[in-house]
Amino acid sequence: MKVSKDKVVTLTYELRRKDEQGEVIQKVDEKRPFMHLFGLGTLLPAFEKNLSGLEVDDTFSFHLSADESYGNKTDDAIIELEKELFEIDGKIDEEMVAVGRMVAMQDENGHPVDGIVLEIKEKTVLMDFNHPLAGEDLYFSGQITDVREASEEEMSHGHVHGEGGHQH
Repeated sequence: MKVSKDKVVTLTYELRRKDEQGEVIQKVDEKRPFMHLFGLGTLLPAFEKNLSGLEVDDTFSFHLSADESYGNKTDDAIIELEKELFEIDGKIDEEMVAVGRMVAMQDENGHPVDGIVLEIKEKTVLMDFNHPLAGEDLYFSGQITDVREASEEEMSHGHVHGEGGHQH
């Protein structure tokens, strides 16, 4: 069975910065493989394109430019927010909201977004909402370990269920 839309694909991979000699950013092995309901548009399009048509035991390795992955860093993603947004009971948790820390927040549509605290000012907090890998060329290598039909329940929920599943 080939990797294609509406299939549950299980794979292992190594993600490196720049090329095959680059710094390892993430390693996903057989103990906790990546399982995904393929073709829903929730992965990087260029990542899916490089896996499409592969079969169990096929290996892969490919380079994605910053444009194909998370784009380049943009000043539009650096935003100054009112300090009171970070307050709980009128106080800021200075351990959680500190320069260099990643803070989980929500965008205007209620979707989760992570931002890095750049600076804490008197009345505002300067946050960087660029993806942590924005501006980076990426190199993926790995292996397809399983491909199966998605169940009706997985299709209706839009994610994998069962062993290693319930992933979005």
